[in-house]
Amino acid sequence: MMVVLIVLVAVAGKIIQARYKAAERSERQPAPDSADAQRQRDEIRALKERIAVLERLATDKEDSSARLDREIEKLRDRP
Repeated sequence: MMVVLIVLVAVAGKIIQARYKAAERSERQPAPDSADAQRQRDEIRALKERIAVLERLATDKEDSSARLDREIEKLRDRP
């Protein structure tokens, strides 16, 4: 009987511990609709656009340095 009781207490402790950790993790993550999450999505979108331009410039078959300079200046002008 004592062994069963010890096992039950140990299992209950693990369940409580798992719930506590899950609640703690969910509190640390920003809400999907928060202003910070939206700002991060906008920043990621802008970075992806810049990367796409840089990839295009790196793989472009035309070797026009004037065009390359214009594209780089456009990237510098972006926020």
